[in-house]
Amino acid sequence: MSHPERLGSSGGESVGTIAEPPHVNETLAAYAARYGLKQSAARPQLRKYLQDVWARRNFIWAFASAKNISMYTESRLGQVWQLLTPLLNVAVYYFIFGILLNTSHGLPDFIPFLVTGVFMFGFTQRSITAGSKSVGDNLSLIRALHFPRATLPLAIAIVELQQLLLSLVVLLAIVFAFGEPLSVHMLLFVPVLMLQLMFNIGASLVVARLGAFNRDITQLLPFIMRTWLYASGVIFSLPSLMKPGSKLAEHTWAAELLKANPGYVYVELSRHVLLGKYRDHVKHELPVQSTTQLWIYALAWAAVALVGGFMFFYRAEERYGRG
Repeated sequence: MSHPERLGSSGGESVGTIAEPPHVNETLAAYAARYGLKQSAARPQLRKYLQDVWARRNFIWAFASAKNISMYTESRLGQVWQLLTPLLNVAVYYFIFGILLNTSHGLPDFIPFLVTGVFMFGFTQRSITAGSKSVGDNLSLIRALHFPRATLPLAIAIVELQQLLLSLVVLLAIVFAFGEPLSVHMLLFVPVLMLQLMFNIGASLVVARLGAFNRDITQLLPFIMRTWLYASGVIFSLPSLMKPGSKLAEHTWAAELLKANPGYVYVELSRHVLLGKYRDHVKHELPVQSTTQLWIYALAWAAVALVGGFMFFYRAEERYGRG
């Protein structure tokens, strides 16, 4: 018989050699490293990852646009629902809180106040809710192609931005219909919107990672978002509840917490730059928070959410789509 590591031929010459098996105590990682094998979905360096995400900016926009169109293809009214849905919500909130409960508290032009709150808070609400499903609903795409997974929640945020831009036509029409004049303050709505978008992206990245490994998050989020809506002054004026002598004013810690709430910050800033009558009303009647303080909170939340959310999502990059 021939040597056990050789396959003999009739001429006694060696034809091949059996590959050396891995050592019984050697890990698969060490065995792969010994032969130059690398993990196909390994997390790249942060700089390289950022470059990869930026290189796919056209994909993010195209993916968002296609998803935006496909969302309403099965309904007869199509994308008209992008306008009808927030308007119907406004009608319901106005009937319950504006007429039945009379929560306007003497606010000028309560309808523009309410429409602004519903539209702007809905921008954040939808971004977070849809972002939590962005990884789990695209597992086939993740497993078939190699790309930065952060592009998925980023695309969701762009979807909601596209829908909001269409809704802003209705929002501005309502604002002007109630006699609000054009002013230089309205130009500040652009940076407010950009800061809110940054916050939405960061928050979407956080819930995207949480939802990727625990789908129960998507069931819990509607209750969280509904509670957040009521705590953000969307359907009533929080400053009016913080007046000296009120119950909330007696608990300063609770008042400060509500004023720092990002849902309230971006909604209230939007009202300050779009609604001159409301801005003057708050300034003279409810001087509990300055616009400067709102801007500081808006900048801080945008920076913390975007950087923190991106790093939180990035650290689990190689785990998405497994299991």
